[in-house]
Formats: sequence, structure tokens, C-alpha cells
Amino acid sequence: MVMTATGDLIISLLGTPATVGLARTLADAWMRKWDYFHILDDALLIVSELITNAAHATPHKEIRFQLSRDAQGIIIAVWDSGIGAPRPRPLRQITLEDLDLSEEAFDDNGGWGLHIVQALSVRCGATQDPSGGKWIWARMVP
Repeated sequence: MVMTATGDLIISLLGTPATVGLARTLADAWMRKWDYFHILDDALLIVSELITNAAHATPHKEIRFQLSRDAQGIIIAVWDSGIGAPRPRPLRQITLEDLDLSEEAFDDNGGWGLHIVQALSVRCGATQDPSGGKWIWARMVP
């Protein structure tokens, strides 16, 4: 884990489901230190979605989590070595009847996380890293 001179957090993690909880715990501590209590819940949800996507795209490989701030707010960014940016599912109205809640298909009802990230951030996107992989990021304004 690296804390930069400006107090930003940069950490390499392993792409596993447990990584999501660790990233949320670290983000929670940093956000509280920065006194961003009013956007804390939304930021933690964005962290969860971005880390989950990276862990899913590159299971058991390195992912990087960065939480930084500047004059415009905070940036939540996650790097993975996967190819291509994630694509959100097409938006559509769904009801509980549309969901397959059987035990076998329960996890297949996901895929809406990027819409959540878009809704909670002022900007978000994907940037190819010149040394390989991609950064998926979201900006929040306190």
C-alpha cells in the first residue's frame, strides 16, 4: 500500500471476492479522514462495483485500487489487466418477475453496476493504460 504525499491511496490487490471488502474498508478510512461523510455511502458503493468488475474480469490476478482527491473532488479508480472496457447492460424496466431467483441462476441477475456508478458520479469512464490493461474511474464532487 502506498500513501502519496498528498494523502492519496494506491494499493495492489488480488482479484478475489474478498478484495471488495478490503477495498471498501480502506476507502471508508480515507473518506472519513478527508471528512467526506456526506458522500461516503455512495463512494463505497462505487468502490464495490468497480472492484467487483475488475476481480470478475481478471480473477486471481493483480488489480490496483486508487482513491485520490483534488480541487474538483475525489477520483475512485481501479486498474486491471483485462482487455477492453466493460459495457453496461442496456437499460430496461425490470420487475421481480423478470429475475430468476433460483439458486443456480441467482448471481446471473447482476450486470447493473456500471449504471449505478454512472448515476452516483459526476463523470466516469475507462482509460487504456499505456503499459497494459485499463483504468475504470469515477469522479465524485463533495
